Amino acid sequence: MTNFQTSLQSKRLILDGATGTELNRRGVDTGLPLWSANALMNDHDADILKQIHADYLNAGADIITTNTFRTHRRALAPSGNKTRALELTRRAVDIARDAIASVKSDSPKFIAGSISTLEDCYRPDLVPTDDELRAEHSERVKHLVECGVDVILIETINTIREAAVIAKLAVVTGTPVVVSFVCNQEGKILSGETLTEAARELLPLGISALGVNCGPTPSLAKPLAELKSTCGENFPLAAYGNIGYADEKIGWVNTDSENPKNYCKHAVHWDAKIIGGCCGTTPEHIRQLRLTIK
Repeated sequence: MTNFQTSLQSKRLILDGATGTELNRRGVDTGLPLWSANALMNDHDADILKQIHADYLNAGADIITTNTFRTHRRALAPSGNKTRALELTRRAVDIARDAIASVKSDSPKFIAGSISTLEDCYRPDLVPTDDELRAEHSERVKHLVECGVDVILIETINTIREAAVIAKLAVVTGTPVVVSFVCNQEGKILSGETLTEAARELLPLGISALGVNCGPTPSLAKPLAELKSTCGENFPLAAYGNIGYADEKIGWVNTDSENPKNYCKHAVHWDAKIIGGCCGTTPEHIRQLRLTIK
């Protein structure tokens, strides 16, 4: 059992908050096609990324997420950077590791290697064929494991099919695996599939936790309840909601609809072992979360 799995079994873990929207908030260009990967292209923006990680750690996060959401070949290709997938993934992991080294802590801190959909995470209709999924995600998993992440975070997934492909590739590496889906207001995965179906497909694979993310914060309680009913009382769940909304032209629009205290009013009702924040959340949300559920 890894240190991460031991910690997950023994206590509630605080995940960090948003990376992409926080980069944008601090003046880093997060425009398409590179989006958050822009921060890996020069030392100035990389320093800002490191500071964001450090701010989350100082706010009380146990887990920080690598800025690898879009460092795979398919996402990098439109900018002419597809051959730099491993290089940029390694830089993202190294920045996270340097941030941990810069912060004093009496408790272990973990690096979660982020993997999301090959295409738009809000467009389940764009999911590629199984052969493409296996070929491209196998490289992503290999890169993250080679770079030394503590856990593979398969997040913002919109179909069971893509989740299962990535999870199968990830669990065989021996690295702990967390899978998290993005759901609609009715609590179903964006593909229309249920979380009950997802749990029955994924739990036998040997994943370490299952959850939901990047949905409006007030909407997470319903899918989490379904997961708890299906997975059982002792299986670890994960939850991290967003604040704001997506816009096709400018990316993510931040709002103050859920300030840190309001966010925590929802989070205290999430029966999950891993709790953090998604798009729009800040280190202050994580600080308040740590204080609220300590």
